[in-house]
Amino acid sequence: MSVNYGSKRTVVGAHYGIRDWLVQRVTAALMVLFTIVVLAQLVFAQGELGYELWAGIFAAQWMKFITFGVIIALIWHVWVGVRDVWMDYVKHAGLRLVLQVFTIVWLVGCAGWGFQVLWRL
Repeated sequence: MSVNYGSKRTVVGAHYGIRDWLVQRVTAALMVLFTIVVLAQLVFAQGELGYELWAGIFAAQWMKFITFGVIIALIWHVWVGVRDVWMDYVKHAGLRLVLQVFTIVWLVGCAGWGFQVLWRL
């Protein structure tokens, strides 16, 4: 797709750069806030650092909900980054497609595993 707007400038591509840039920033901010919340709970927790404390942090329904959202944000963040690497550095379309499909399958598997661990606590 190529569009000429009456000047020598030609616009080419899918025009998703600003959306992806914003997704990367928003998901990163969510992950940083989540990390601060978890670290604060660990620092201010009473008792020995162990499985019971860790399981207790994630036992509350609100924490499971937030963690669920952060897992989604993490998967989305990774997808945008890895997809951009594949698009920028893998020139062969067939190999790029295989790598992108592998990445999607791997990320879905990681998300599934994360949800399984989260809801098993």
